[in-house]
Amino acid sequence: MDPRAVKSNPLKVKEMEGDTLTPISIFHRLSGKRKFLLESSLKHEKSGRYSFIGSDPYLELKAVGGECEIHRIQEGVRCTQKLTIIDAIHQHLSSFDRSLPFPFYGGGVGYIGYDAIRQYENIGGTPADDMEMPDAHLMFYEQVVVMDHQLQKIYLVFLDLSGNGTEEQMAKKLHQMEEDLKTPSKQEFSREIANTSSFHSTIKKAVFEEKVKKAQEHIKRGDIFQVVLSQRLQAEFKGSPFSFYRKLRRTNPSPYMFYIDFDDYLVLGASPESLVSVKGEHVLTNPIAGTRRRGMTEEEDQQLEKDLLSDEKELAEHRMLVDLGRNDLGRVCEIGSVELTKFLTVERYKHVMHIVSEVKGKLRKNVSRLDALLSCLPAGTVSGAPKIRAMQIINELEVSKRGVYAGAVGYINVTGEFDFALAIRTMVIKANTAYVQAGAGIVLDSVPQNEYEETIHKAKALLEVKG
Repeated sequence: MDPRAVKSNPLKVKEMEGDTLTPISIFHRLSGKRKFLLESSLKHEKSGRYSFIGSDPYLELKAVGGECEIHRIQEGVRCTQKLTIIDAIHQHLSSFDRSLPFPFYGGGVGYIGYDAIRQYENIGGTPADDMEMPDAHLMFYEQVVVMDHQLQKIYLVFLDLSGNGTEEQMAKKLHQMEEDLKTPSKQEFSREIANTSSFHSTIKKAVFEEKVKKAQEHIKRGDIFQVVLSQRLQAEFKGSPFSFYRKLRRTNPSPYMFYIDFDDYLVLGASPESLVSVKGEHVLTNPIAGTRRRGMTEEEDQQLEKDLLSDEKELAEHRMLVDLGRNDLGRVCEIGSVELTKFLTVERYKHVMHIVSEVKGKLRKNVSRLDALLSCLPAGTVSGAPKIRAMQIINELEVSKRGVYAGAVGYINVTGEFDFALAIRTMVIKANTAYVQAGAGIVLDSVPQNEYEETIHKAKALLEVKG
């Protein structure tokens, strides 16, 4: 598509009362294929005020290696170009500048996986691609339902990004969306079965522990301070993936919750952590490290917070990640603009509490918004420090591509503004198999068996969701 063709995009927005609908009921009622739902457990002004639901994308981008497949879905046309995923995305953004109160009203939804960084950094040869998934996969939507939880309003949005819509066609699309939302779906009230069989790891315990020891040898030599080693678990999946997602959101409410149907596979998850977001000229990243369970009483909760903030190992790891975040933003932001706006703050979730900090900066004039995404990918939380050397060691020790895990999941608005979560606590369902990957931060005094058990515990928490 010629980027000049989308410089002035016709937009239609229709408002509805939203006090009788939920993101789940909207998802069920909205007709179409390749549906997505992006939502948050935090229903307040700063985080989670809006939920986004969409269907029937007009375009998809798939990046593998140094090539990108561009699929114009409605026309049934595919082509492959020598392009990075970021260059491909830029071709489908717009100078559209109508001010709307919500941050996403059309554009790309999907993931940019850990392995997409290979297009930009030399981290070694490409390992086995056993899951056969793109390094990055984004679907572009013209029709989006926006739910404003604060005002209890619903906005039906149609933005003619493909350039093929007439006024009559756009009005018809909005009318169809409105009729969809007025009509209850049987699925809303069903209790479909959704579960996984017993899981198994793709690596033996002794082999993983040996890799931990090899990582510690690198630390002893001074190559790195820390590295995050991961393993993948898989299980047979039975039933409805969306029913499974509904159980997940009930039992593990999180700041970033997502369900994306890519047609031949699904990605769903409940991530606690933002990777990076850009609004206007401002870029924001939120390092998270340091965790305790929630207390049974307010008194115990306060004591656990006190213990967390006095744990030198947890604090050292958190400070390291804050430094990485400052360095990441420093590569794309104006000199002197990067600042620590929140430091060592404890945030509470349903089951755990985390130490959270916030780093902000102002983008330089000569960089694009998407350059900020590249600068932060992958997060230090899932790679290590120094980041590039840690990724090279991960490449030596892990036998297969990470795929979605440790990458970014979220949206890119048509204007280029975006919000991406860190792809942890994330499941891929493909060909009736559920895949979950989890990592552990390896330092000099790590106990290999404990690190193995940590990865198993993290992955099981998602594979064995009850509710």
